[in-house]
Amino acid sequence: MYVKKVLAAFALILGCSAGVAQQTGQVQLKIEPSNRTLTVSAEERVTADPDIAILHIGFETQPSDAKTAYAAGAKVSSDVIAALKQAGIQETSIRSENQRLERVNNSAHKFKLIQTWTVRTPPERAAEILDVAVTAGATDSGQIDWTVKDEKALEDQALEQASTRAKTKADILAKGMGVHLGALIYVGNDFSTARISSTMGVANFSGNSGDWSTLPRERLAIEPRKVSRMATVYAVFSIE
Repeated sequence: MYVKKVLAAFALILGCSAGVAQQTGQVQLKIEPSNRTLTVSAEERVTADPDIAILHIGFETQPSDAKTAYAAGAKVSSDVIAALKQAGIQETSIRSENQRLERVNNSAHKFKLIQTWTVRTPPERAAEILDVAVTAGATDSGQIDWTVKDEKALEDQALEQASTRAKTKADILAKGMGVHLGALIYVGNDFSTARISSTMGVANFSGNSGDWSTLPRERLAIEPRKVSRMATVYAVFSIE
């Protein structure tokens, strides 16, 4: 008899067009006398200190003819990369993100060269490496992404905690309703990945806009942000 109830409830879920919501992933069941099930959802968020900072840095040259803009950009590009490597950043930690020669205000004779990179560094060196890049010619810091080396481990931890929480909620709910919790019929999950970023801009000190060498040699105060992963578990149990 128990097996028949479980199979009937399972068939109801599979046959119901509203079985699993497409937008939220939450289980939706028809309320019928034969539907002896208990549905719960639980979410857990896990946070950790970052062990990787991903800097987005770049530059753009002053408007000029295409050949001059390209030559100026090539020099800044070489200077920034050389400075990063001199600071101990491995070549494998530097990745080109974008590079283009762009017309200025649709002018036929004015161009600027734009180039950006991502640079991976330990969080405690983020301010130092940003300072190195700007000193070498970078004019835009873009943003900093904070993450961890093993993102999957963080997701697994959140999922495990959410699963435990869902089972606990089901046990408590069944006890409160005066029924016995039966077999697990359905389980689903959803992840929310939050890669935290810090956004900032660095003024352009080329041309007539100023002289970087005359400014105070102080670094930005950059505080790493926590890395967060959230898992949601939906579960349906039969009740006896």
